[in-house]
Amino acid sequence: MERGKMAEAESLETAAEHERILREIESTDTACIGPTLRSVYDGEEHGRFMEKLETRIRNHDREIEKMCNFHYQGFVDSITELLKVRGEAQKLKNQVTDTNRKLQHEGKELVIAMEELKHCRLQQRNISATVDKLMLCLPVLEMYSKLRDQMKTKRHYPALKTLEHLEHTYLPQVSHYRFCKVMVDNIPKLREEIKDVSMSDLKDFLESIRKHSDKIGETAMKQAQQQRNLDNIILQQPRIGSKRKPKKDAYTIFDTEIGSTSPKSEQDSGILDVEDEEDDEEVPGAQDLVDFSPVYRCLHIYSVLGARETFENYYRKQRRKQARLVLQPPSNMHETLDGYRKYFNQIVGFFVVEDHILHTTQGLVNRAYIDELWEMALSKTIAALRTHSSYCSDPNLVLDLKNLIVLFADTLQVYGFPVNQLFDMLLEIRDQYSETLLKKWSGIFRNILDSDNYSPIPVTSEEIYKKVVGQFPFQDTELEKQPFPKKFPFSEFVPKVYNQIKEFIYACLKFSEDLHLSSTEVDDMIRKSTNLLLTRTLSSSLQNVIKRKNIGLTELVQIIINTTHLEKSCKYLEEFITNITNVLPETVHTTKLYGTTTFKDARHAAEEEIYTNLNQKIDQFLQLADYDWMTGDLGNKASDYLVDLIAFLRSTFAVFTHLPGKVAQTACMSACKHLATSLMQLLLEAEVRQLTLGALQQFNLDVRECEQFARSGPVPGFQEDTLQLAFIDLRQST
Repeated sequence: MERGKMAEAESLETAAEHERILREIESTDTACIGPTLRSVYDGEEHGRFMEKLETRIRNHDREIEKMCNFHYQGFVDSITELLKVRGEAQKLKNQVTDTNRKLQHEGKELVIAMEELKHCRLQQRNISATVDKLMLCLPVLEMYSKLRDQMKTKRHYPALKTLEHLEHTYLPQVSHYRFCKVMVDNIPKLREEIKDVSMSDLKDFLESIRKHSDKIGETAMKQAQQQRNLDNIILQQPRIGSKRKPKKDAYTIFDTEIGSTSPKSEQDSGILDVEDEEDDEEVPGAQDLVDFSPVYRCLHIYSVLGARETFENYYRKQRRKQARLVLQPPSNMHETLDGYRKYFNQIVGFFVVEDHILHTTQGLVNRAYIDELWEMALSKTIAALRTHSSYCSDPNLVLDLKNLIVLFADTLQVYGFPVNQLFDMLLEIRDQYSETLLKKWSGIFRNILDSDNYSPIPVTSEEIYKKVVGQFPFQDTELEKQPFPKKFPFSEFVPKVYNQIKEFIYACLKFSEDLHLSSTEVDDMIRKSTNLLLTRTLSSSLQNVIKRKNIGLTELVQIIINTTHLEKSCKYLEEFITNITNVLPETVHTTKLYGTTTFKDARHAAEEEIYTNLNQKIDQFLQLADYDWMTGDLGNKASDYLVDLIAFLRSTFAVFTHLPGKVAQTACMSACKHLATSLMQLLLEAEVRQLTLGALQQFNLDVRECEQFARSGPVPGFQEDTLQLAFIDLRQST
């Protein structure tokens, strides 16, 4: 019984399921009925479903049949009405066909006109489209034409700008045209052409700058000289207002506008034509001579093209090569000052250009690059100057060279280059200058000493007296009181030598000017050089004169007198140096003049020469002695040779009146001793084996003549009988 209930329940569920599927089939779109049918075949009751489906179809057929039967009469009526309408429609068709035929006939001309109008409209539209396209292409063609014109007139930077606009603004709008493709293909070639042409202009500029560096440097050094002269005037007249035109700034930025189309900005010449303006009030600025636009243009062109680094490397490499050429001095540079001047002008011109490039471009050159070039230039320049200046034997040329080096250093210092090493080198050249001065003054002293008459200077008028006193610091109250004519005690070489020593000091002072030395350093330099002049040059000249073979006693006496007065004048030389250097002699570490020692040594040498010369003269007279030791005659007067000798000694010692007393006394004593010794040697000669009374009598008369000379006091200052002691041994022998 339970099994029967279960079967009944399943049958009800199946029936409900089939009913649901049928409703779903009726309500579902045909395209989506597949899943529903699949659910029927997935079950096991599809036979029963088919039965239900057949039952449902029959039910629908019956409903359709009922509906058709209900509307059939209306359908028949509609067919009847439709048949009536067909006839009317045929009539209407015939009327329309006839009307159409008439319309076609009447509108044939209109159709032709409309076709013509259509064709015209099509042409108009094409023309309009063509105009629009041409209007779009014309700016491209105009820009390209402008580009060509700019290339032709060498306006390279504007051409590059035009090329950029053409490529990025105009060509993209008409890129589908064939001529645009040709233009696009030519753009890289045009860029390369611009690069090549601008580089060619730069090469021309560099070559022109290399050739004209000396002109640029000359102008810069003239400007520095003008400024220095003006500064000196201002220092000398601090209260006088200067009305000078303002100096041009060292870093003047030219009015060269890179994108300008003015003739100046497009001119590719590196050097502008400037006439010689030495007579003008103001020398033009060095950079006013140069048109830097080729550099600026090339730099901007390479920057725009993304090749700035290539350009910088090329520029620096070429300028380094030019620097090496500029720094190579000519082999004959030392012969004239113009050789040095041209060498300096080229160096200054080179660095003026580089300094201007540094300050008017951003990074084309930098400070490190400039400093590297300057270090190289400084070392090579100093080496060249050391080598070539060593050949200079003319102190005037050395002095001019020093002034030129100072101007060279001052000019470059204005542009910020360190020049201390140049001034250090000038201190080396100073020693060389001193040596050339010493050689020159050696000749001057030699000429003075050779041309001197070694006689006191005669004075016949007050004018001559004042002239001599003005040349040499001499004061003698007794001489001033004497009437004219009178004589100075010294000869002409005293004021001449004194003035030449002052001239030498002036020459040393000239070299120290503008070396940025302190007064103490200048004073020390002058004193050391003057000491060399006195102790080496003048001393040597005096010694050479004193040691000459034909020097006479009169000349030697005059040399002693002269050196005595020159020795006294040394204090005036000290005052002279003090006045020109403003450094007191008492200042610590101040070098003292050694003139006193120099003149003392010369005087001592002259004294020794006098002693020797006197003895030689005595020996010459004694050679005339002819004693007959065996004579029997008794003489009554001294020998003739001795009388002549005594007369010579008297006249000689009379000249000694202006000598220092000690010198005259020493000379007189030395002469008497030498005479006594020589007479004793005559008496004691080995050949004299025996003497007669007459010979002794004659020799006694000669000794008595010598004693008489000693008692007469030929030189004042001896104590009583002091001079006679020279003959005491001789007296005892006779």
